[in-house]
Amino acid sequence: MGNKTNGLLALLGIGALAYWKYKKSTPEQQQAVKDKINSAKDNLNQWGNDLKDKANEVASQAQNKFDEAKAKVEDSASKL
Repeated sequence: MGNKTNGLLALLGIGALAYWKYKKSTPEQQQAVKDKINSAKDNLNQWGNDLKDKANEVASQAQNKFDEAKAKVEDSASKL
């Protein structure tokens, strides 16, 4: 439990230091930070959308293979 507490305190300290440094910086530097954050957010959203598209594609392929196998089984059963 001590390691978790120390880790959280360290993370809180880093966050407070970053906030203080951000508030002390010039408006141009603040805008640069905002631009980096927005760029990272856009990249993360794009990665999430790509991942979702790939998952849907794989699910569609699996459904198609299942439907093909089901059709073969039904066709074999009807011949008996």
